[in-house]
Amino acid sequence: MAEPLSMDLRRRVLAAIAGGVSGRSAGRRFGVSAPSVSRWRALERTQGDATPKPVGGDHRSHRTEAHAAAIFAALEASPDLTLEELREKLAQEKVFVSYGGLWRFLDRHKITRKKRPRTPASRIDRTS
Repeated sequence: MAEPLSMDLRRRVLAAIAGGVSGRSAGRRFGVSAPSVSRWRALERTQGDATPKPVGGDHRSHRTEAHAAAIFAALEASPDLTLEELREKLAQEKVFVSYGGLWRFLDRHKITRKKRPRTPASRIDRTS
């Protein structure tokens, strides 16, 4: 994902516009698109400056977190479920979560789902 253009550039473009230059010519002078200049001007009018919004981050985990009680209850009832089995059990309770969303939820809460491989049989003695 691209990074937002610097505040220094934004300030210089907006200062040029405040000095009487049109938005398009200020954009051409500083190598910025006209729509970007328009957005910066709108930001300056609404919030006082042209500070960019945060880029990236998590936007949807709150949807899965809303079902945390149901997920924990399902895991407590059957702690040895695979992710797909857990999704099916949650779907029976009308809780619909994607595979990736469920995996990230469990990762955030430090719950592992990795199955341990079976212990190999001993050559010397029986393994219980």
